[in-house]
Amino acid sequence: MKKAFTLIELLVVISIIAILMAVLVPSLGKAKSVARSVICRSNVRQLVMSNLAYASENDGYFVLAAEDIDTGLGGLYRWHGVRDTSNDPFDARRSALASYLADGAVKQCSKSVKFRQNDPWAANFEDGCGGYGYNMTYLGSRIWQDGFGSCDKATRQTEMCNSSETVMFADTAMAKLDSGIPYFLEYSFVEPPYFLSNGVPEPAWGYASPSIHFRHENKANIGWADGHVDAHERAEYDGINVYGVKSADMNLGWLNPIDNRAYDLK
Repeated sequence: MKKAFTLIELLVVISIIAILMAVLVPSLGKAKSVARSVICRSNVRQLVMSNLAYASENDGYFVLAAEDIDTGLGGLYRWHGVRDTSNDPFDARRSALASYLADGAVKQCSKSVKFRQNDPWAANFEDGCGGYGYNMTYLGSRIWQDGFGSCDKATRQTEMCNSSETVMFADTAMAKLDSGIPYFLEYSFVEPPYFLSNGVPEPAWGYASPSIHFRHENKANIGWADGHVDAHERAEYDGINVYGVKSADMNLGWLNPIDNRAYDLK
């Protein structure tokens, strides 16, 4: 007489498999998310170390963030690349950091963010930064000292009081609206909460548009000017950005506390 599974035994086996799948699938998803965050953190660290290496070979000056952004030329130069016209994509091989980066280019964040791309460059003006932003206000320019007309000069390492508490690079994005629907575009700057007047933050002017993107399990990878990288949660903030988007709905915001101390040179 041939032995066979009974219907009840088959149902028991199927139930056990279903239970195991219910337990394991979320764990696998969590593991993938953690792996993506680790890869992203490595990308941020590479950007920080490349800028430190650049500074060591350029009299202590950090790379310029956007040297022509205040000249009316359409933004042809960025820390992550150069382009010939404002309708061209940025060429990472022509950036000042190219020789310090693996493969000569900025790596894309491993998190699947649906950045809008290949539109007119006026609509998504920072394609090519990989989803990472640079502290332009305090490190990649001298806005902190001379105002917006000083984007062709960078900060020196020796001008920082505490490099371990100064943001250099971070996960970033910007949110805009298309027919009332928000979307992400790549954004290559870490914006501090407050605008500056003669080097002094002006809370009375209101907040800037936040660009740090807390996309890794509601955390953002932050690269500090001393070379270390860690992850931080978003501070509570429910403001509307300059494009009419509620930033918190897009997981955009700032570090705690919401002021300029994590970005400035003090």
